[in-house]
Amino acid sequence: MSDPVIPHFVNDVGSENIRIGVKIFECMGASPPFDHPHIYLDMGAEKSIVCPYCSTLYVYDKELKAEQTDPPDCIYKPKAA
Repeated sequence: MSDPVIPHFVNDVGSENIRIGVKIFECMGASPPFDHPHIYLDMGAEKSIVCPYCSTLYVYDKELKAEQTDPPDCIYKPKAA
């Protein structure tokens, strides 16, 4: 059995908050090479959490899938080599 993939989120657009469809994730701040240390965040029973590095507010939205964000394109997708 494999472990579930933990999504990584970036805030390249500079949004004050990002709505996401998961409660456990990693914040990278921005896409490499401008990323901060990748911080594991778990909202637990809460509906939002602030990244201690970049101060982005992440808000859980049950209507979004794990790979969806609002604003769009805030999930990190490594570029193919």
